[in-house]
Amino acid sequence: MIETHHLSKTFDKFTAVEDLDLAVQSGEIFAFLGPNGAGKTTTMRMLACLIGPTTGEATVAGFRVGRDDDEIRARIGILTETPGLYEKLNAVQNLDFFGRLHGLDATTRNRQITRYLDILGLGDRRKEPVGNFSKGMKQKLSIARAVLHEPQVVFFDEPTSALDPESAKVVRDFIAELKSEGRTIFLCTHNLDEADRLADRVGVFKRRLIQVDTPENLRRTLYGQRVLFRARELTDAQIGALQALPFAHDVTRNGNSISIALDDPEGMTPQVVNALVAAGAAILEVRQERASLEAVYLDLVGKEG
Repeated sequence: MIETHHLSKTFDKFTAVEDLDLAVQSGEIFAFLGPNGAGKTTTMRMLACLIGPTTGEATVAGFRVGRDDDEIRARIGILTETPGLYEKLNAVQNLDFFGRLHGLDATTRNRQITRYLDILGLGDRRKEPVGNFSKGMKQKLSIARAVLHEPQVVFFDEPTSALDPESAKVVRDFIAELKSEGRTIFLCTHNLDEADRLADRVGVFKRRLIQVDTPENLRRTLYGQRVLFRARELTDAQIGALQALPFAHDVTRNGNSISIALDDPEGMTPQVVNALVAAGAAILEVRQERASLEAVYLDLVGKEG
């Protein structure tokens, strides 16, 4: 649904995006992760035909950026960093105006406006001037505007910034619902927990693409698969029994807990438990360790310098 080849953007002598090769599949949520100034928003603006690339090429929904810009704009929705709403108009008037820009007839506009205001919890404020809205309410209204015309691809730039936890959950659930409808979501976010929950794949980016994969595969590639075993008490003899196992090649002890790298956790964990019990250990807990996406991100960006 989105494809780029050697896509780059230079402002004067500063290169914001360098040689980006990327493919986003139809119907997936793709999270673009990177520090401030990494070029994420610049990439999104190029794909949305708001600015042109310096070199390289890109296609969105089968149309070429720089050649078929009107066709692309008709098929995408975008949430930018700032809401850009008309504050003297109420919520319905704002959405009606943008619906007319997208060529929606009156019946469709009314249906879509009611639907999305209700989904995003703004239905009871529909007639109130947007200037009275909180920052979070404006953010949700901007999200409604981005999807009003039922686009194939939606670009979200920090969709839950300025939202309280309850509203952020509403937006996350809404994004998941868009995916279930077959839409493609391109998500720029600093909220790594959010990306971990929502994204099918993530791309770690700092002017150039560092790595792309599923969150789980990134964890496995960087840290392997580890299982934690906690006992009432661990003796040196019990640790020795573990180290004698041929597959326990990386054993780390922390008090009465041990962490072991296992190539096949499902098949090997029972053998570890049996060895510990046979050596006299009383097992209190067994769980597979899972590195946070934050740890993965910081490791990758840190190596990039």
